Formats: sequence, C-alpha cells, structure tokens
Amino acid sequence: MNVARNPRVALYYAPPASSAWWRDGCEWLGRDPENGRETATAAHDVTHAPRRYGWHATLVAPFHVAPGIELADVLACARAWASLVPRFEMRVKAAELGRFVALRPAEANDDATLRTLAASALQALSALRKMPSHESIERRIADGMSARQIELLRAWGYPYVFDEYRFHMTLSDSLDDANVRASIMSDWMKRIDTLGPLPVHGAALFIEPEPGAPFTLWQRLPFNNAQDVA
Repeated sequence: MNVARNPRVALYYAPPASSAWWRDGCEWLGRDPENGRETATAAHDVTHAPRRYGWHATLVAPFHVAPGIELADVLACARAWASLVPRFEMRVKAAELGRFVALRPAEANDDATLRTLAASALQALSALRKMPSHESIERRIADGMSARQIELLRAWGYPYVFDEYRFHMTLSDSLDDANVRASIMSDWMKRIDTLGPLPVHGAALFIEPEPGAPFTLWQRLPFNNAQDVA
C-alpha cells in the first residue's frame, strides 16, 4: 500500500474477514477495502459514498496523527485498547438515518454498549490525534447541528461522539426517493434473517492513503476472547 506522508487514520468496526457478514457487505458496496477487489453489484448506483470508506461502522472518525506520532504508535495503542474489549454478538436491523439507509443495533442496550465502546476508543487514541484547526472546525458547523454537537465538534473535532454517537453501518448514498430506501431496507432485513447476529469480534484501522482516495483496511484488531485465554 502506497501511503502519503500524512495519511488520515480511522478506527472502525469491521466484521471478521472470514464471515458472511464481511463478504455480503463488501459485495453490496462494491469493494473489499482489505484486498482492494471491486465487484459489480446491483446496488452500485446507490453506494458511491460508502464504497469509498469501506464496509464499516465508525468508532473513531478519520484523523491525522499529532506531531511526533507515527502510525506504529497508533497501531500499538489501538491493539492495547482492543485487547481489553470483550467480544459479543448483537441483533441488527436496517433503518433510515435521514435520507440514508444503514444497519443499526436492534436493541437499546447494544446501542448503549457500542456508545460506551466508541467513547473508550476515542479516549484511548485522543493523545495521538491531531486536532483540526479552529478555522477548519468552524467551517464544519452545519445548519441543523445542535448546540451539543457544536460543543463536541469544537472539543473533539467531530460532533458525533459520546452521547451523540450512533453506531451505524451505512448501506446507501443520501437518497431522496423513499421507495428506494424502503426497497434497500426490505432487502437487508431478508439478508439479516440469513446472516444472523452481527459478530462484534474486533475493530480495524483504516487508512486514507492520500486525500480523496478509497480507505484501505490496514490492520485488524481482534477483541479479547476469554475462551482463548488459558
């Protein structure tokens, strides 16, 4: 992988590489960010934006590393964090998020668990992240943001963290047509019945090799499995 001098790094949830969840999600979006393979898919026309980021749910949004920090430092810190996280599985559902379609936790307690998980990841990596400039942050303030989201944006460089965090795996571009959104949700509810619970068994570091390039899955970070410990 050719990496620019100062790539952006993100900490994402990604299904296990050997799972049907990984295979089906990558095929739906039209690209496997781990091996770079692109696939023709019936959903190709409605997955342009999520295809660039890869099949994932954000835990820590893309960031540049702080001065003096190397990618190896990020990897070591992320591995240490992941080693303390217990594996679990959860039921999911297809839902609308505004004009997008995404997978969301089906149970409120799982939503809360993942909110806590994302908060712990952000705190673990916080010293390694370079904060965006004041000017950049102010430009990101958008109509419709709540006062709390603006507060978080200014404090953390991203508005959807801590209490504003919502675990989601994006399935579509922003779609004006409600019928198209409904069709995608129906399709994925059938897939979910076959795939079963989502295995939350690890996270992954993704890299944007250069500005605007597709994100690449760089390193998988397995969560702790007590059954593997002697």
